[in-house]
Amino acid sequence: MFHDRIVRTVLAVTAGYVIVLAVWLGWLYRYTEEGTAAYQIGGLLAAYGATLGAGMMWANRPSHADRKLAKHGMEGWATVTSAQPLARTADHGQLTALQLQLVVPGEESYTGRVVYEVAEEDLDRFVPGATVTVMVDPKNRARIMLCP
Repeated sequence: MFHDRIVRTVLAVTAGYVIVLAVWLGWLYRYTEEGTAAYQIGGLLAAYGATLGAGMMWANRPSHADRKLAKHGMEGWATVTSAQPLARTADHGQLTALQLQLVVPGEESYTGRVVYEVAEEDLDRFVPGATVTVMVDPKNRARIMLCP
């Protein structure tokens, strides 16, 4: 997950909403027609909610580099040689250091290490001896992305 990006997005959208609300209260409110202020505040709240939702969806997207790797990377597979739990995560996952034996067709096999947040229901997929699908950057074989 991209918790830090989501928190920054929520803070930015909320700060923008407070500024818009301050401008509306300080300047535009006196020009509103009688009896429409509640509807305008409702509209401002709806716009805040929609912007917040769109911002959180945008912040939760994979980074440009990850999207590029998923699109242009070389597909291969990896055998987990060791899985060392590092910490529990906020969304009930487990941050795990995986030592991998990687195989990419047309290349020599090699070892690599990746730190990955494993969901609680997927812990049995990342035990020593398990095989997982990977995408490898053709220009930098140390850049590895595990495929779900």
